[in-house]
Amino acid sequence: MKIAIIGASGYAGGELFRLLQYHSSAEVVCATSRKLAGTPVADVHPQIRGFTDLKFTNPEAGAIDADVAFLAVPHTAAMAYARPLLDRGIRVVDLSADYRLPKDVYEKVYGVTHTDYFEAPYGIPELHRKDVRGAKFVANPGCFPTGATLAAAPLAHYAHTVIYDSKTGVSGAGDNPSATTHYPNVADNIGAYKWTSHRHLAEMKQELGFLGSKARCYFTPHLVPVNRGILTTAHILLNEPMETKEVEALYRDFYKGEFFVRMQKPLLSAVRGSNFCDIAIESEGLRVVVVSAIDNLVKGASGQAIQNMNLMCGLDEKDGLAVAGVLP
Repeated sequence: MKIAIIGASGYAGGELFRLLQYHSSAEVVCATSRKLAGTPVADVHPQIRGFTDLKFTNPEAGAIDADVAFLAVPHTAAMAYARPLLDRGIRVVDLSADYRLPKDVYEKVYGVTHTDYFEAPYGIPELHRKDVRGAKFVANPGCFPTGATLAAAPLAHYAHTVIYDSKTGVSGAGDNPSATTHYPNVADNIGAYKWTSHRHLAEMKQELGFLGSKARCYFTPHLVPVNRGILTTAHILLNEPMETKEVEALYRDFYKGEFFVRMQKPLLSAVRGSNFCDIAIESEGLRVVVVSAIDNLVKGASGQAIQNMNLMCGLDEKDGLAVAGVLP
């Protein structure tokens, strides 16, 4: 398969390049960047030097020739690419937020007008596999909603309130330097941000609704001084008490056969560089605490995008992704 990565100069683009080197039938033939056209990709992503001699290009969407395209662009930018790529018969996985939410919700949350809306499967494969399989276009979920939703999904139907508390690595802010990501402001520090208004909350609420839950949902993220990873603590308040063993059995049954969800103590280093989500549970009756760990750039972005691509194209879901975490 010929692969195009649109917006390939950022962290997500670099991860797509890295992981696709392990894929049995994928070859990246196009890597776009408006600012870096003509620059060797390996000058920006040195981790893949020796694997590709591609240079960044800046073609029009209608001139891209590929079987699958990944849109690793900011929100609003994907709208300009989606339709022209689909019209050329190219399957698309969109890593932006542009097609994750209903039009009215998107416009309210992101404060912009959606200029080319259509419905697309929401790509958490463990929950939406039937919709993703064979699809032409998939909306890849946000990093926070992936770890949070997988933590809560088996209990969603039993809950009246779900509170997510997430700690995220700095790479989640992207590769553009800012005061927020400046080393002296991050190192030896931890800080909450967008305490009640983070954009990803809309996706979390949407997924609880998909799971048949009417639970109230709250979310507060924190920035911690690590490069990669999201550790989410989900406080799930139940309608009726459940013991830890009962909840664990529920989770093991729910995720039976899911290669990328592991029931074990969540450690960021154990999932770093991998597409795994590790989950552990403890109940005190009416409150169940579920902790999940993912790599925000892999299961939270590029790895899940490849997992979706595999389903869309009828391939082994694990192709290119059967990579262990990096511990220590």
